[in-house]
Amino acid sequence: MSQWITLPTALGPVRAWQALPAGTPRAGLVVIQEIFGANAHIRHVAEQYAAEGYAVLAPAFFDLLEPGLELAYDAEGVNRGKELVTALGVDRAVSVVQAAAQQLERHGKVGTVGYCWGGTIAMLAAQRLGLPSASYYGARNVPFLDSPFKAPAIFHFGAQDASIPSAAVAAHREKQPTLPVYVYPADHAFNREVGVHYHAPSAELARERTLAFFSENLR
Repeated sequence: MSQWITLPTALGPVRAWQALPAGTPRAGLVVIQEIFGANAHIRHVAEQYAAEGYAVLAPAFFDLLEPGLELAYDAEGVNRGKELVTALGVDRAVSVVQAAAQQLERHGKVGTVGYCWGGTIAMLAAQRLGLPSASYYGARNVPFLDSPFKAPAIFHFGAQDASIPSAAVAAHREKQPTLPVYVYPADHAFNREVGVHYHAPSAELARERTLAFFSENLR
């Protein structure tokens, strides 16, 4: 069952796409959007994880700025998305994740998985909120890598991703040597099925690793 619900947060209400499994949830999971909003792709990702047994919430973070906004995958959408995540800021984003996690706690342990901008917010959720998290191609991760982690995290990057140079990927291994870092023969957004950079073999392998990570850390 999937539907929009209203998620109360300390900053005001935001919508969240709720996807529930057919049976008793094995755990809770917050899916954190890219810079384009909680759009059809992100809702599909939420439903994929629900099919694996997780109770999922995918908050519409932009509701705090422009309710209902979803952006196109074009230059205008990229520029507007970057403006919005800058205006939102990481502290408010983490607060929304915390509210979603609190809603999911009745289903057991809670983790997060985030993509692009959401990959960095997922990492911050592991550091600040103690939520086991999977970070996909988080281009904004490096400035935060010196902060301690309260929960385990896993990182996925594309070797052809011009927005995340190899030195940035190496910094993850250097500063957090106990956390798994995987690099795939793919570009940025290789998990986004509707994008030109979608790379099925990399997406499938990263998904397998992410599910194994959650099976281990959300039990």
